[in-house]
Amino acid sequence: MTQDPTPAVSLLDAVWLGLVEGLTEFLPVSSTGHLIVANRLLGVAESPLTVGIQLGAISAILVLYWRPLLEGLRTQSLKRLRTKPNLWAQIMVAAVPAATLGWLLDDWIESRLFSAEFVAATMTIGGVLLLLVERVIRGNSPRIDSLADISYATAFLIGCFQCLALMPGTSRAGATIAGALLLGLSRTAAAEFSFLVGLPIVYGAGVFKLVSERECVQGPLLAPMLVGAIVSFVSAIVVVRPFVAFLRAHTFAPFAWYRLLGGALLAVACASGWI
Repeated sequence: MTQDPTPAVSLLDAVWLGLVEGLTEFLPVSSTGHLIVANRLLGVAESPLTVGIQLGAISAILVLYWRPLLEGLRTQSLKRLRTKPNLWAQIMVAAVPAATLGWLLDDWIESRLFSAEFVAATMTIGGVLLLLVERVIRGNSPRIDSLADISYATAFLIGCFQCLALMPGTSRAGATIAGALLLGLSRTAAAEFSFLVGLPIVYGAGVFKLVSERECVQGPLLAPMLVGAIVSFVSAIVVVRPFVAFLRAHTFAPFAWYRLLGGALLAVACASGWI
């Protein structure tokens, strides 16, 4: 997709986009879909700015979960890997499906699926699927209540669900959390593993895009990108812990209904030409 190498983006635009990304990245509502719509509303052209902002949000997980991540680095011996799942190994195994498919289809997806109309459809479908998942798991007792109990096979299957998130509006968090619930994880374990699985995917794709489009990052786009990344980082820090606490006593139904309402409103806005 041809892009203006120096799209006009104000610092205020960057703040708004950073807030949208940080508040939605780890909720099952699709941060990418929200960013696409926010770009349209603000009149901001598609650019690597979005990638930098996403890197800011995912960096919040490094801060919030530094203890288990550091412990995973300390225990990466072959003997431990055979006897007990290692967190970093789980993350990397889960990242393989989406990383492979994303590498093969990235250009096709970006050129054909990044539209408000497509987001309206996937937002709605995702809401329906979340409600169906809640119905399927209702009354079931989770078999896996902590990250340490996730086998590599289960991690890989969760990674397969993450492939759905390559479609804008689907939600990486929504796809991985729903898949994890169907595979027997508790709500909190599903959410926390979903956060962590995003590390190699978002960092890998983000760094690749910034390097490949580095000429766009220089000059007037650099300051808005840094501001947006900082805002998304801070807002994500604020959101993650309350979200996990919410899941201890609630279902994903409110997010499903939000998706259904948001998808319907977006479809009307697209049909009327407002977006």
